[in-house]
Parts: sequence; structure tokens; C-alpha cells
Amino acid sequence: MLVNRRTIRIEWGDCDPAGIVFYPRYFEWFDACAAALFEVAGFLKGDLVARQGMVIPMVDTRSRFLIPSGFGDELTVETTITRFGRSSFDVQHRILKGTDLAVECSETRVWARMDPAGAGRLKSQAIPEAVIQALSQNTK
Repeated sequence: MLVNRRTIRIEWGDCDPAGIVFYPRYFEWFDACAAALFEVAGFLKGDLVARQGMVIPMVDTRSRFLIPSGFGDELTVETTITRFGRSSFDVQHRILKGTDLAVECSETRVWARMDPAGAGRLKSQAIPEAVIQALSQNTK
């Protein structure tokens, strides 16, 4: 599967009063990293939404926090797809602090279209084969 890597440097505003990353920041980064994975595969989030009305909302998530990170730390986020269903797919994020696994997250997202019949409603769609193939590329 295609793997995207992104480096994040922890800023002062990312931290809570205890001096460690405030956990909601991780979920912001996970969302941005999922979008970046799609971009590397050739599917820009803005184009999917504006031109096709497609979105990939998160419907389930689970994380494990193993090593705390704080101001000035540099982290590497590795993001990949681990499973494709008809309209859903699983994303795995691994945050490395140096060579150590600091945080891991699994998400389930849905390939969905904005439903023109109802404001703010979504309707799941089959994931196009071109999307599956682009995200299934082998990387080394």
C-alpha cells in the first residue's frame, strides 16, 4: 500500500498546561495526513469536494498514546490505507518520535457524496477502482 510520511514539529500552542501535546491536536494531524495521502495519490481534497461533491468523513477512530511529545519535538507521521470495503476504508497512522512509536491511530472513513436532496446529508458511494489502485501502490 502507498505510505505517506509527514514531519511535524511541535509548537508551543500544541501543548497543554502539562507541557505535552494536547490530544485533540493529534486528531487534527491525522485528518490532515489522510488528506495528504490522497493528495500524494493524485486526489486533492479541494477538487474532490468542489468538483465531485465527494467527502471522506471519519466514522470510527481508535488511538493509543505510548510516548508523550512536547514543545520542540519533531515527529514523523506515517499514513497508509489498510483495508478497502465497498464504500468504507481503514486508515492507519503511526507517529514516530525518532525511531520509537509514540502514537498509533486507526480510522474508518467512508467514501461519500453530498446528498443534493438534503442539506448537510451524505450518501455513501462505492469507492472508484482508480482510487483503490492509486492508494494501493507499493512503496519502499
